[in-house]
Amino acid sequence: MNVRPFRAEASEADLEDLRTRLARTRWPDEPEDEPWRLGAPSAVLRGLVERWRDGFDWRRVEARINAVPNFLAEVDGARVHFQHVRGRGPKPFPLIVTHGWPGSFLEMERILPLLADPAAHGADTADAFDVVVPSLPGYGYSDPPSRRGTNPIRIARLWRDLMAGLGYTRFGAQGGDWGAAVSTRLAMEDPARVAGIHLNYIPGSYVPPLEAGPPLTAAEEAFVRERDRWREEEGAYGHVQATRPQTAAYGLTDSPVGLLAWIVEKLRGWSDCGGDLFARFSADDVLAHVTLYWVTGSIASSMRLYAEGREVPLRFAPGERVPVPCGVARFAAEAPMPPREWAERVYDVVRWTELPRGGHFAAWEEPELLAEEIRAFFRPLRALSA
Repeated sequence: MNVRPFRAEASEADLEDLRTRLARTRWPDEPEDEPWRLGAPSAVLRGLVERWRDGFDWRRVEARINAVPNFLAEVDGARVHFQHVRGRGPKPFPLIVTHGWPGSFLEMERILPLLADPAAHGADTADAFDVVVPSLPGYGYSDPPSRRGTNPIRIARLWRDLMAGLGYTRFGAQGGDWGAAVSTRLAMEDPARVAGIHLNYIPGSYVPPLEAGPPLTAAEEAFVRERDRWREEEGAYGHVQATRPQTAAYGLTDSPVGLLAWIVEKLRGWSDCGGDLFARFSADDVLAHVTLYWVTGSIASSMRLYAEGREVPLRFAPGERVPVPCGVARFAAEAPMPPREWAERVYDVVRWTELPRGGHFAAWEEPELLAEEIRAFFRPLRALSA
C-alpha cells in the first residue's frame, strides 16, 4: 500500500474567492414565522456569514489539522485521506473511527487525543489506542469516487485493506451515522480481524428479520412510530440525497451560504443544543466544518453516498447476525434511535449505555463521555486479542 504524508493547505485564491462570494450573497425573502420551522433563518446565517467573511481564520484550522499526522493512501484504486496517531501506553489497541454526514474527520479532533493518550487526560494508560481516522471516500481530502459502487460494503473493504496495510492484524471499529454502517459492514466482512465494534448510532437502513423473531415489544413499536414520524417531518434531505443528489449539488457547490444553510440546519437539529445552535457549537466550530466541505468541493460527492447506500440497505435474513461483540452508546438527543432489543435481534450487544446528554455528533459534542464508553467496551476485548 502506497502511503505518503499529507498537509492541508487551501490556495489563497480559493479563500479569496470564498470571501468574494460571501460578499455578493443574494439573500432570499423570509416570511414572518417561527424561526427554524421552514429551515435555517437568515438571522443566524447572516451572523455566521459576517464572521466567515471578515473574522474566521481557516489557516488556524489547517494548523490544527497539520499538527496531527495526516496521510494519503492508495487503497484498491482509491486515494484515502486518514489521520493516524500512535497510542501512548504499554500496548495500544488499534481502532479505526469513522465519521458520517454532514461531518468529517474534524469531528474526531477532540476525542482523538483522549483515545491515543488517556494518561494525559486522567485515564488509565492501559486504555491507549492506536487511532486511525479516515475520511470517507468523497469527503474532505479523500478523492471522490468516479464510478458507482462506493457504498458502505466497498468502504468497509477499503478500511479492512487500509488497516492491513498499516500492519494491524486485529483491531476494533467505532462509528456513528455512516460510520456505524461502515463499522457494521466491516465486522461482517472480516470478523476474524475485527475484535468488536462500538456504535453511537444504529444505521438508519437497518431492519432485523422481524418475521423470524418474537413479536415487537412496546418499546420497539414506539420506536417504529417515532422513526416513521421523523422520516416524514425531518427526512427530506435524505430523500433528496438518496435520489437526486446531483441536482442539489450545483447550488450547494456554487453558493457558500447555501452550503452553510444545508449543514447548519442539521447541526442544530441533530445535536443536543436545546434549539440553540451556539449553546453547543461556537461559530468557528461550525465554520471550520463547512469550510472543509467548501475548500475541498466535496459536498456533491459526500451526498452521493446516500444514493449508493440506498442500493445496499442493511437487511438481514433469518438467523443472520453481526458476528462480533457490539457496544452501543445511546446519547440522549440522538433520534430516531431504537431500543436495545431492536438492536439485539441481529447485533451481539454486550454493552449498552444510556447517556444523559449529547446528540448525533457525539465525538464532537461529548468527547469525554464517548471516549470512556469506547475504553470500557474494548477493555475486555484487548485481552482476547493479545
